[in-house]
Amino acid sequence: MTNKIFMILMIIGVPLSFLGTFLHWPSNLMFFVYCLTIIALASIMGRATESLAIIEGPRIGGLLNATFGNAVELIISIFALKAGLIEVVLASLTGSVLGNLLLVAGLSFFVGGLKFKRQEFNVYDARNNSGLLMFAVMIAFVIPEVFSMNMKSTETLTLSIGISIILIILYLAALYFKLVTHRGVYQHENETEGHLEEEPEWGKGKSTAILAIATLVVAYISEHLVKTFEYVAASFGWTDLFIGVIIVAIVGNAAEHASAVLMAYKNKMDVAVEIAIGSTLQVAMFVAPVLVIVSLFFHTSMPLLFSWPELIAMASSVLLMVVISNDGESNWFEGLTLMAAYFIMGLGFFLL
Repeated sequence: MTNKIFMILMIIGVPLSFLGTFLHWPSNLMFFVYCLTIIALASIMGRATESLAIIEGPRIGGLLNATFGNAVELIISIFALKAGLIEVVLASLTGSVLGNLLLVAGLSFFVGGLKFKRQEFNVYDARNNSGLLMFAVMIAFVIPEVFSMNMKSTETLTLSIGISIILIILYLAALYFKLVTHRGVYQHENETEGHLEEEPEWGKGKSTAILAIATLVVAYISEHLVKTFEYVAASFGWTDLFIGVIIVAIVGNAAEHASAVLMAYKNKMDVAVEIAIGSTLQVAMFVAPVLVIVSLFFHTSMPLLFSWPELIAMASSVLLMVVISNDGESNWFEGLTLMAAYFIMGLGFFLL
């Protein structure tokens, strides 16, 4: 039923997006049309990556889901950088970290926990990811803000570029560690069960083609979505911070939200956790550094400088997720706790 709704939204939304852009419909109307269309396209991308997860296994499937889910946000952010909306981009990165760790993981734990009293996932992956989360947010994001207090803007940008390069190298090394040198070494016993039992909805070729086409359409719509931000902010009294942390983050990560919850409902917690935490790591260690480097080609460069409310919110989210996930088990109450933290922070950013 849900898939049919998203399919109808996509069939209606894509032509309306093109038509509304061509006929210059009001920006406030097009903002909601663009958002709903991107969410519908993200759902289709989620179904394609779910098929690939069944074919390739939970780790690669989760990585693919996170990658194509973050591709939407990366595209939106690049166009926002081009428009000089640095605060929106940084806020959207913050929103992705909060959304994945608290909202996506929280919803997954909650929905899965309502059906199963106790769910397990790979504790070794959870502990490895915990260390990377602590490094990416507590060190790589905090250090530029601390050191920039006694630096010139050019020195801060140089520091940001250096940290970005290190983050990208470490992220690629982490993928090599997980998918090549130590693939299967810390395998959880549940990782092979669903892989053998379930048939993919689409084949490998069809899934890949759908992902590629959907990504191109999202790129077009995202460029025009960014142009509506200024008008929407003025109409509703929203700040750039709120638009980035809540709106862009939720729209940009809609595919991961839907896929992770669906996997948890099917008791495929290894995939659900890989999507939520793996996506966060990808945002912090790959998407953010890439955006810093890409910004060098635009009129305004973006240093890796978050505000203190953003840094404290991200650090708190990481610590809460580390404490909850390090035992390799989840239940509905832990999910509710994560969601409660997200809504508290969301309210804070809305009123800030």
